[in-house]
Amino acid sequence: MNRELKIYNSLSGEKEVFKPITEGYVGMYVCGPTVYNDVHMGNCMTFVRFDMIYRYLVYLGYKVRYVRNITDVGHLLDDGEDRILKGAKAEKLEPMEVVQKYSNGFHHMMEVFNTKKPSIEPRATAHIIEQIEMVEQIINNGYAYEANGSVYFDTLKLAEDTGEYGKLSGRKIEDLKAESRDNLKNQEDKRHPSDFAIWMKAAPEHIMKWNSPWSEGFPGWHLECSAMSTKYLGERFDIHGGGNDLKFPHHENEIAQNMGSCGCSPVNYWLHTNMLLMNGKKMSKSDGNSIMPPKLFSGESEHISKGYSPMVVRFFFLQSHYRSTSDLSDSVLQAAEKGYKRFMEGLKTLSNIQGTAKNNDSAINKEILDLVEDVYKHMDDDFNTPRAIASIFEIVTKINSLKSGKVSLAEISQETLNTVQSKLKGIIFDVFGLMDDTAGGAGGEVLDGLMQLVIELRQEARESKNWGISDKIRDSLKELEIQIKDGKDGTTWSI
Repeated sequence: MNRELKIYNSLSGEKEVFKPITEGYVGMYVCGPTVYNDVHMGNCMTFVRFDMIYRYLVYLGYKVRYVRNITDVGHLLDDGEDRILKGAKAEKLEPMEVVQKYSNGFHHMMEVFNTKKPSIEPRATAHIIEQIEMVEQIINNGYAYEANGSVYFDTLKLAEDTGEYGKLSGRKIEDLKAESRDNLKNQEDKRHPSDFAIWMKAAPEHIMKWNSPWSEGFPGWHLECSAMSTKYLGERFDIHGGGNDLKFPHHENEIAQNMGSCGCSPVNYWLHTNMLLMNGKKMSKSDGNSIMPPKLFSGESEHISKGYSPMVVRFFFLQSHYRSTSDLSDSVLQAAEKGYKRFMEGLKTLSNIQGTAKNNDSAINKEILDLVEDVYKHMDDDFNTPRAIASIFEIVTKINSLKSGKVSLAEISQETLNTVQSKLKGIIFDVFGLMDDTAGGAGGEVLDGLMQLVIELRQEARESKNWGISDKIRDSLKELEIQIKDGKDGTTWSI
């Protein structure tokens, strides 16, 4: 925590030195999924990127309360239909069956990508009381009005009183059109097109509805995040994150709701991730320009030549800055796979060489330690993972020069190698969240042990001139695409 971390704040449009409200503690809220369908690659990238941010804050020594919600009501499609209800009708299930099914799928995919679980994962339907109370506060403060059983936020009044509405998205209220997802219905009840529903009266056929002082209905989509972030992080907290597409109207309306209920802007630092492209274009199911995570892993898609492991995909996500777009393609994934394997091989090489210099005065010691410091400097500069990765590649190149003998091990100290190994493992595994699956995923250590046993059995067969067993082991491993290499320092294996 003694490092100076700078974060790009979407609200100010500038990088700012990060100073938490309470020293040593961070409150972070990230908008989670609407669980009406399988999680797609764009969602995965967003949550992996925020997982990296969460991990780095923890790595720096902060105690982080990470809240990521589940939206299970109120998120409307462009035609005004609730996403959960549409999923329930399509699959002939109860709404909460749909929620549970896709929540389970989302959690499984987050485990596949090795993301850490949030501290709290609240659901919108479990916080209806809090949302009704917030609507009442907003009405009492004069920033909302009831019309035919629905309640709308008065954006013009907030803008006139505070000048706050539109600051995050950079929009001027006089130019705003009907952009909220609830704007397609009940337009005649609004005083201004930019006003948005914070409580919606339900139609008789609507399944998901609750009693309120205004009608039997359900909360507006934006309300849940204001109510739940306030409950678990307070009226003002440190970081709020989400995809760029949420900046308006969702996050703009969150700020409005908090201003309307407690008179304060809720967040010190707004962070927004950019979108995932595919082959240079926006992902689109209708155009066939999309791929779901399982297909990406299995290779069962016309867009890729083979399957890629979750850790290769995670590495690909981190190769671009979180505020930049990422362009998914087969060639880029192939490059990411090579880079990921180079990382893992570099760590293995680092653990297998021994420095013999008595002090750290040589040029190679200084060069490597300076590169390690560069990794941290890049991470402190708004979580700049691509530059941090580039510095790690430079370190790996230096390590390989020691392994090959281009640079003598007598020029580097074991103390330096130990420091580099510890810090690289911290960044690669603890912050980047990568796992070494080059030896078969989470069971890599077990597989490595089994392979060492196989190698020993093969060596015993060769020593006893049992060529039949020796050849059978070699040929069977070859069929499994496992290569055995005999060298002067012993036998090694690779996939």
